Amino acid sequence: QVQLVESGGGLVQAGGSLRLSCVASGSISSINTMGWYRQAPGKQRELVATITSRRITNYADSVKGRFTISRDNAKNTVYLQMNSLKPEDTAVYYCNLLQSWLDYWGQGTQVTVSS
Repeated sequence: QVQLVESGGGLVQAGGSLRLSCVASGSISSINTMGWYRQAPGKQRELVATITSRRITNYADSVKGRFTISRDNAKNTVYLQMNSLKPEDTAVYYCNLLQSWLDYWGQGTQVTVSS
């Protein structure tokens, strides 16, 4: 069993920054991919960024150059540094862990960017 707990969401003005964290606990494999997805009201959940256990990263075009994903394997933690935030970044952000072909999700953390 795997549990993911996110933190760091909140309300920020456009142009501001936030840092999200997600701690994984339970049966964590040394080989996995962790990432962040988001879902805005009335929209489908979409990929924001992922990072493999070897630190290979992938970003949605909409966040490239503004967001940075990183991880601490020793702490089973993934981070998302979000800079130059825009109102369209407003969404619930979900942490994801993929290992052994199984997906695990956190409960989500709200990010609201005011204009």
